Amino acid sequence: MTPTPTYDVLVVGGGPAGARAAYELARLGHAVIIAERKVFPRDKTCGDVVSPRAVRSLQDMGLAAQLETAHRSRGVRTVAHGRTIEVPWPTHPHLPDFGYVIKRHALDHLVLDHAAAAGTVVRSGHEAMSPLVERGFVRGAVLRNVSTDATESIRARYVIVADGANSRFGRSLGTTRAKTWPHATAIRGYWASPKHAVHWVESTFDLRDRNGKPLPGYGWVFPLGDGTVNVGVGLLSTARDFKSINTTQLLTEFAAAATQRWELSEDPVTELRGARLPMGGSVGPRSGPTYLVVGDAAGAVNPFNGEGIAYALETGLMAAHALHDALAGNDPRALTAYGRQFDHAYGSYFKVGRLFTRVVSHPLLMREASRVAIHSKTLMEWLLRIMSNTLRPDEVGFAEASYKILVQLNRLFPDA
Repeated sequence: MTPTPTYDVLVVGGGPAGARAAYELARLGHAVIIAERKVFPRDKTCGDVVSPRAVRSLQDMGLAAQLETAHRSRGVRTVAHGRTIEVPWPTHPHLPDFGYVIKRHALDHLVLDHAAAAGTVVRSGHEAMSPLVERGFVRGAVLRNVSTDATESIRARYVIVADGANSRFGRSLGTTRAKTWPHATAIRGYWASPKHAVHWVESTFDLRDRNGKPLPGYGWVFPLGDGTVNVGVGLLSTARDFKSINTTQLLTEFAAAATQRWELSEDPVTELRGARLPMGGSVGPRSGPTYLVVGDAAGAVNPFNGEGIAYALETGLMAAHALHDALAGNDPRALTAYGRQFDHAYGSYFKVGRLFTRVVSHPLLMREASRVAIHSKTLMEWLLRIMSNTLRPDEVGFAEASYKILVQLNRLFPDA
């Protein structure tokens, strides 16, 4: 074991959550190190959509100019029951009215490099194998160089767990996913398409199993503006026979159905990649006396649509603020603010989203709800405002009023 200097914060994982936290802490003058198992740029299973919420976070980091070359999205095109509706991203006093579609290997590399430029030490190709624990407190981690297999001990006053949905390091600290809460699985690939420059991200709510029955989830085609489109399907764990569904076959069939609209290449231009998504804040505990859990490692994924980038960036910022207060005031009790801020920002919203996933799991309800919605652009606008978590704080429209009713009704149901 080679001794190394003590840092203020060790961040386990260099994705958007960890990199955002590290950037903020380094900018505030703290000594921060990121341990990232992969060497960036690296591929990651994702739909690649950067929503207006995520765009705002990236702009706040000073990355607005770097994003300008990315492919913009004007809004969401929804396909269901033979109909198509295009709905612009909702207007909001604090958010842009546009998004981007960016491959994750490029986006994550951009954010991580920005953290490094702010002063973060980045240890790529190093996996955090186990926590360093002293008198019951986490004080760093044992890192393994994935190329040489050499190990070293990194000491830090605090640790941020940001190692993604599987979160091996988080599980070593005792984090677990609430098994009764819904999760999702997603799979995607890239196809060539002459329509790659379309400025709408497309979602299709006509997923069906081999017997033709509706499935809770959706298929997507997200144009990247580089000659390719991201094609994928996301499936909720509440689907009947969820574990036996062949998602690769489901994606292949969905891509075949989308070929007429998008003129997809006969075969994908990359391999298909899948991943499991814990959602709705389903992982806990999210903090300990000297550590915080953020992003996918905390299940911070929108249950309505599977979006994780915005919540990774936002929880990374929340963690950075809590740790800055703890470091500045030499008071670890400041870490408790993270949990309160997380619950204030997402508690009610995630619970409504979890109930939504159970409702849409009933084939008849899903079919009829989508049939009604796809015939009304106004209703789709309201739904997009709720599902994209862009409800306005400065006025109460139908979407905001409906959501408040859902929050009140949801208090009558058990949290499961």
